[in-house]
Amino acid sequence: MSREIPPTTMHNGDPNEASLSRSSSPPMEQILQVRLSRRDTLRGGLGFAASTLFAGAGLSGCSDGSDATGGGPAAIELGFESIAGSSADTISLPEGYRMQVIIPWGTPITGSFPEFAPDASNSAADQAQQVGAWHDGMRFFPMGEGEERHRHGLLVLNHENISRNVFFPGSRTRNADGLPTDPDQVRKEINAHGISVVELQADAGGSWEVVQSGFNRRITAATEMIFSGPAAGSRFFVTPFSPDGTTARGTFNNCGRGYTPWNTYLSGEENIQGYFTTTESDPPREKARYGLNRFGFGFFWHGPAGQPGEVAGEFARFDTTPTGSGPTADYRNEANGAGWVVEVDPFDPSSIPVKRTALGRFRHEGVEPSPIQPGRQIAFYMGDDAQGEYFYKFVTAASWDPDNADPDMLDNGTLYVALFNADGSGEWRALDIVNPALQADFADQADVLVNTRSAADALGATPMDRPEWAAVDPVSGEVYLTLTNNTNRGRPGEEQPDAANPRADNTHGHIIRLREDSDDPAAERFTWDIFVFGSNASADPAFNRSGLTLDNEFGGPDGLWFDPRGILWIQTDNGAPLDSQSNDQMLAVIPARLAGERTVNPATQASLKRFLVGPLNCEIAGADMTPDYRTLFINIQHPGGGSSWPDGGDARPRSATVVISRIDGGEIAL
Repeated sequence: MSREIPPTTMHNGDPNEASLSRSSSPPMEQILQVRLSRRDTLRGGLGFAASTLFAGAGLSGCSDGSDATGGGPAAIELGFESIAGSSADTISLPEGYRMQVIIPWGTPITGSFPEFAPDASNSAADQAQQVGAWHDGMRFFPMGEGEERHRHGLLVLNHENISRNVFFPGSRTRNADGLPTDPDQVRKEINAHGISVVELQADAGGSWEVVQSGFNRRITAATEMIFSGPAAGSRFFVTPFSPDGTTARGTFNNCGRGYTPWNTYLSGEENIQGYFTTTESDPPREKARYGLNRFGFGFFWHGPAGQPGEVAGEFARFDTTPTGSGPTADYRNEANGAGWVVEVDPFDPSSIPVKRTALGRFRHEGVEPSPIQPGRQIAFYMGDDAQGEYFYKFVTAASWDPDNADPDMLDNGTLYVALFNADGSGEWRALDIVNPALQADFADQADVLVNTRSAADALGATPMDRPEWAAVDPVSGEVYLTLTNNTNRGRPGEEQPDAANPRADNTHGHIIRLREDSDDPAAERFTWDIFVFGSNASADPAFNRSGLTLDNEFGGPDGLWFDPRGILWIQTDNGAPLDSQSNDQMLAVIPARLAGERTVNPATQASLKRFLVGPLNCEIAGADMTPDYRTLFINIQHPGGGSSWPDGGDARPRSATVVISRIDGGEIAL
């Protein structure tokens, strides 16, 4: 009998949030035991060899059979000892490492460079010139030539949300109905969301600082943007602000990140239902299927609507209840402009961010590209972060040509949703209006893309346990996906366990891995298996199927990133209990590989090690490195619950970026 695990608490909503999935895929519980009986090594723990983390022979078992210790460049090993879990309000690192905290919420980066007020009394105008809150996904874009690229570049990062309990000197000003009435307070909240572009440079001693340059930029939930792709200009985007349906205002709940080979940044808009409200008793599917309701996250940014100084419905647009004669008379369509992938050119501060509609509308986490190879199409892998939602990929129509880069490559291609079969096979089903399965319920491709979730329902996609970040192995091309948790799975009326999501009441989450047929990112079939199950160390083996110990127990896998050397970094957003009572953490592992151009030492390839533990009640989010692998950037999001990190004392907790390096100047993790 497995140990009883209480429900988790998630940062992005009600832990008991009912699934909105309407997939026709049948439960696979009746064949689950057959599936798992062929994968007994899952129960063996990480101390075994290559197959322990990746069940059975694994996807790479279909390789040429070369020995894991021979061929290719020299093997790599993790060169640090797993650190202990910690519940302290600080950052823990392995021996021999040092850290620097940079760009916490409120750091001035542009305009008049207003300093952060310790009592949080900065105005909305100040916040528009300062780093936003809740640091999340990010990407480092090197600048210069030669050695300069290792110490100089643009750091682009997302700002998912705010911690309202520390955001103002006092409380929000509200009326008798609970709606905020102070326009400056609401504008400040709006301006703390979005994206920051920050130029950074390291001095001779390795200390990083903000460069006051023209590249620095804030993109917020009020910044004007344009739609591009098949849904641009459609009826779904018509508003009083954009009668032709081509422009929008703002980006919301920015979580995971991606990038393109033409050197732009991609940001995923996640929990859009937290910002827009409706009082409709029977809202259309583009609202209902995305969870819009009268409350959202309690922002109620429509509160100051109609007050003097409101510009072009800047507040009214957050209430999407129809009140006028059509979409140019009210903001019924406003929420349709959120839930997209936003592309930003960090090297052109005057450029307008673009919402790429071909990549679909859902609660986007990361936007991870397949390995970039000239002459091949590019796939972008994306999770929809909600219980019972789906895993997607977008495949460009054109192949990558580095000599003739097409900046609009993301407008033309095919969006797919994944179906995971119980026998370890899978298929990608095209979310394309030419698909006969969609033609009865969808008018055109714009309808399919605005209502991506409903289209995926119609195609029988596999409901997953909160699919979040994806990462692509630069060595093997295999795709990894974090499934953070699903505390509803197994309940009456909810998804039942299946082969890809085999644990009922999956409090600790797991990571799945797949390999495209013929290693082709445009393939319509794949093979898959489970890489590792999250668990507390002392849980019954029926739950702790990967044999995690106190050295590597984890829950809530969220952020996921492969560095260019092939080390997989796992970041947690954990509400489930751990025996070590540890705060959220970041772990590293070199996955077992039997194929590809590079091999690893079989004695260490299954060794999952804890590299970092964050301060109280934080989430570890986002990671990137300088090209020489000697500087690691990670984000600490929403420290709280008694935290005063990073300033200490009685200071308000602030999200911030942490720069990590080895004291001896060597490569991170080796």
